[in-house]
Amino acid sequence: MCCCGQPFPTDTDNEIDFIIKKCRELGVNTVLSTVWADGGKGGEALAREVVRLCEEEKGDFTFSYELESSVEEKIQAVVKKVYGGDGISVLPAAKKQIETIEKLGLGKLPICVAKTQYSFSDDPTKLGAPEGFTVTIKNVKVSAGAGFIVVLTGDIMTMPGLPKVPAAEKIDVDENGKITGLF
Repeated sequence: MCCCGQPFPTDTDNEIDFIIKKCRELGVNTVLSTVWADGGKGGEALAREVVRLCEEEKGDFTFSYELESSVEEKIQAVVKKVYGGDGISVLPAAKKQIETIEKLGLGKLPICVAKTQYSFSDDPTKLGAPEGFTVTIKNVKVSAGAGFIVVLTGDIMTMPGLPKVPAAEKIDVDENGKITGLF
């Protein structure tokens, strides 16, 4: 296990050391990431650790679902195996969207579930990891450029479209790894 923290600029060294110590007491490998403050250089230690863990720990990793599974089977697998839910309820509009996606030959793409960040369920009032819940699937769409199917649950807002000149066009990284133009 690896805990990779990004501290706030106002965090003190004592606060950061406290979190690292507590993580290590729990047996959680901890690497500090400071990319916000230090640019790419602030993520080098974390990147090295992730690569080391990937090369070292060739354990029993398995995916939650097979890409060949149907879209509904993939959603069901994520809800049960990752979120700990009992299952899914697919609304009629979403069922039609899934049928269209599969008819177009795009059903074998991986899925990305968009839901509340407050809960493993789709209900933001059921905080954390509740038990005995069903996730309601309201919309399903393809993000063809990204290469995955987006599954929308609950009342979730996705990112709006970009303006004519996206902020990303003003972002730059200099030869020392310092990022400018973020804010």
